[in-house]
Amino acid sequence: MGTQTGMTTDMTDTAWTTVDSPIGPLLVTAEHGAITRLWMSEQCHQASQPDPSWVRDDSVFDEVADELEAYFAGERTTFDVPLAPAGTQFQRQVWDGLRTIPYGTTCSYGELAAQIGRAGASRAVGLANGRNPISIIIPCHRVIGSSGTLTGYGGGLARKQWLLDLERGTGQLGGGSVGFGQ
Repeated sequence: MGTQTGMTTDMTDTAWTTVDSPIGPLLVTAEHGAITRLWMSEQCHQASQPDPSWVRDDSVFDEVADELEAYFAGERTTFDVPLAPAGTQFQRQVWDGLRTIPYGTTCSYGELAAQIGRAGASRAVGLANGRNPISIIIPCHRVIGSSGTLTGYGGGLARKQWLLDLERGTGQLGGGSVGFGQ
């Protein structure tokens, strides 16, 4: 989680922008120099429109936009932008665990629960996973069912499959939209 020199949001405002991506527009917010949200269009449980109190400031997001572009081009496997997801202590523990799942791999909710020292809490881990406010960068798409099947994803199962295919080298790389939420 490196330093983001381009982020200089006012201490009282949430800055926002949209970033174009192959899976549709991404709504990104930042506070105090750290990313607080990354939502896909039509994402379940999240508003895909900015709150009226937020301030649009595209210049704040140059680094995250560059990192996302490189990720979608298959040139980046990790993200360095600072993050500040809002959640409970347990949720943040789960989200930290998600960031340890290697690029191109998956794990089950039960495996993630055991990894964070909460064996037997796979349902609670699943709920926290579903509340992840910073999709893609905090890779909740890498968690699958214990049988190896895709399970719920706020951005939709088609996007989840697309992201997994991208990371496994079997998906569409580079520019162009694949028609999600356009």
